Amino acid sequence: MSSDDVAAFDGGSVDDGLLRIAAATPKIRVGDVSGNASAILSCVRAAAREGARALVLPELCLTGYTCGDLFHDRALLRACETALKNLLASTTDIPVLYTVGLPVAYGESVYNCAAVCCAGSLLGLSVKTSLPSYGEFYEGRWFASANALDRGARVSYAGCRNVPLAARLVYTCEDEGAEDVRVGVELCEDLWVPNPPSTDMALHVGATVMLNPSASSETVGKSAYRRELVCGQSARLYCAYAYADAGEGESTTDLVFAGENLIAENGALLAKTDLFTCDMALADVDIERCLVERRRTTTWAPLGGASVQCEEVPFSFRSCDAAEDVDAAARVDGETAPKAPSILRSSLDSTRVAPRKPFVPANTVDLSERCETIFTLQAAGLKTRLAHTNTKAAVIGLSGGLDSTLALLVTVRAFDMLELPRTSIYAVSMPGFGTTERTKSNAARLAEQLGVDFRVIPIGSAVERHFEDIGHDPAVRDVTYENAQARERTQVLMDLGNEVGGFVIGTGDLSELALGWATYNADHMSMYGVNAGVPKTLVRHLVAYAADAFGGETAQILRDVLDTPVSPELLPPTGDGEIAQKTEDLVGPYELHDFFLYHILRFGFRPGKIYRMACRSFEGVYEPTVILHWLRTFYRRFFAQQFKRSCLPDGPKVGSVSLSPRGDWRMPSDASAALWLQEIDALE
Repeated sequence: MSSDDVAAFDGGSVDDGLLRIAAATPKIRVGDVSGNASAILSCVRAAAREGARALVLPELCLTGYTCGDLFHDRALLRACETALKNLLASTTDIPVLYTVGLPVAYGESVYNCAAVCCAGSLLGLSVKTSLPSYGEFYEGRWFASANALDRGARVSYAGCRNVPLAARLVYTCEDEGAEDVRVGVELCEDLWVPNPPSTDMALHVGATVMLNPSASSETVGKSAYRRELVCGQSARLYCAYAYADAGEGESTTDLVFAGENLIAENGALLAKTDLFTCDMALADVDIERCLVERRRTTTWAPLGGASVQCEEVPFSFRSCDAAEDVDAAARVDGETAPKAPSILRSSLDSTRVAPRKPFVPANTVDLSERCETIFTLQAAGLKTRLAHTNTKAAVIGLSGGLDSTLALLVTVRAFDMLELPRTSIYAVSMPGFGTTERTKSNAARLAEQLGVDFRVIPIGSAVERHFEDIGHDPAVRDVTYENAQARERTQVLMDLGNEVGGFVIGTGDLSELALGWATYNADHMSMYGVNAGVPKTLVRHLVAYAADAFGGETAQILRDVLDTPVSPELLPPTGDGEIAQKTEDLVGPYELHDFFLYHILRFGFRPGKIYRMACRSFEGVYEPTVILHWLRTFYRRFFAQQFKRSCLPDGPKVGSVSLSPRGDWRMPSDASAALWLQEIDALE
């Protein structure tokens, strides 16, 4: 492959709304316009080889930001125009939108501009609005603000006619399938002001990608603030934000420029370069995710009207000469590159890999803080409910499994917060036909360690009597056999709650609610469901966090609970007394289901995208056929079991995803899953 190979279009490839963008710092020399143009061309080609479709380069990179009074020199201004014209001619067949920072003379003023170019066309000259004139910066000495321009200003420049010259230009893609690529450009200081132009471009024109050509001198502590600024603006605007900083080659007479390049999306920093390097930051940003965030956020209010001078500039990633051959491979210096993905990329053809456990922070410190916060949220919710109802007792079915263990730990904390005796917590073991000695023993030992009242109420005889009442053969171990035990347990808990004047605490978690893995009017029902907002993958970490916090024998019990297979224990144990009924063998791995759940509820992604994301994230763990099988199971159960979620008890929301029918998830119980299942079938 030649060093000049460029990623080309492939109109038939699947895309997941991912756009690859880059931010780079070329090595320049102050005033060496021709040499700087060559460095810029090298950056454009390098970005194209990496499959990037947008590239931001530093402010005034064609001349150097530190030219001083040379900005008024006519020779420098003319050289810039000639160099840009040559750059356009050299990039006709390169489908990358890129910026070139340069000074542009218009009328009686010179403007600090970013020339926005693509496929040989000069799309527009985005002008800087906020000119610093303090400390070491004197831009007002050389440049006029965009505010001085008449609205709708047009110029002939670099061999192109009728080029818009203004701030707040939004470059909107007209290529089929990439209409959501809407690129806004603001320059350096424009981001640092109270009301950045990018805010108007996002609100008025719907810009989803922001490019910032910048020259930010380096001082102690500035890098951290710069990153916070870029990430914060991307979070406020639900957009991708790429920032390119001036670096090597700028004058060091009074300042040093470190060339830090950043790419953020929705508040998260996706890529950055080290200080004092001339490297390229590269990332696949999720345009679809940005739009989903805007659509689901009621406080995002797009603004119309002409009160702000925003202008749309249509463009295509294909040059006019290549428009009739849009699927041909791109050419640079006469060489042809292999076909590559189209404008927007598939998750399978991406550098982006979603975390396998999106509900669980990867950082250990963050995980501990998250666990502590969630425990406090759960306990605070229960504490408030108990105080409001003047209830001084609680009843909980303690099976020795993960969910009931977490619910007991939360209840203990709530009672401690209320300064109520732990002996008013009634933990009840209700052994049935599938209860093993291991889980029953763990329940008893944990209750003893925590100092709560522990009772054993066997349900076997009552269930057998019930079988007689309804004429069910106990040898038939079907859903009736299983659910009769679950409902008997709930009846015991509810009646005991009346007896002691206490609340029945629900133990079911968010993952089980999504799958409908609960017996209707049994473990489905309680007086307050403390785990309702906690997915199974996070339940495991919460219990592990509690084990570390308690230490001693309590920690040993909790760790054995963690090692116990997840099971409702409704079918008799194996011959050696081990659990025979394992939930994940029946409904699938919870780490997969939690992955599906997060991306469906949090971002509304379609099945195909989630499948491809999961294939990347779980590569080497699950085969694609396995992922597809459980994805189909998830959608089938999620739709079919909505009726259980439509009448859930109250419970606290602890994260960004919840299935409460009173707020976060409102879905008819009889909605059809056909559309989603058809897309899954097409993936086979």
